[in-house]
Amino acid sequence: MKRALLVIDVQNEYFTGKLPVTYPENSFGNIIKVIDFANENKIPVLLIQHTNPGKDSATFKEGTNEHEIHDEVLKRGYDKIIEKNLPGSFTGTELSSWLKENDIDTLVISGYMTQMCCDTTARQAMHLGFNVEFLSDATGTLDISNSAGKISAEELHKAILITQAMRFSEVMPTEEWIKTVIKYK
Repeated sequence: MKRALLVIDVQNEYFTGKLPVTYPENSFGNIIKVIDFANENKIPVLLIQHTNPGKDSATFKEGTNEHEIHDEVLKRGYDKIIEKNLPGSFTGTELSSWLKENDIDTLVISGYMTQMCCDTTARQAMHLGFNVEFLSDATGTLDISNSAGKISAEELHKAILITQAMRFSEVMPTEEWIKTVIKYK
């Protein structure tokens, strides 16, 4: 296996903006842990940055502090930043070609939000023939309420993890993933 770690949308919007991630509580610490581990073990780290196009965007507006990747992520080593405008990290980006050029066959999913960009990217990756490892405690979300109903962050996160494990990804917590990588080094 040749892995790459995707750090999806770990941007200030989820910390100081309109979409504060609340669950799981330790998701950010685990994201930092997997970035550091990946760098120490020569696993490429790709930062995915979401941009909502248009000057009237309510979130992820280019040129704002909330659009920026979190400083703690940026100060760690990474191989590339890939900008996207839709939930899937492959759609309209150079991600697929970069992965092929670097002989990557396995993607490790971390970041925000579990049910949106992480889930969509994992599904796209599986459809494109990649193995997918979805980090259950290095992804996160928030309570959602809209015209379809209301769901807690915990319930939403759990539902996506269960669905991912049905077909799309191998779902595991950070510590288990680290042990797996060390075991097969």
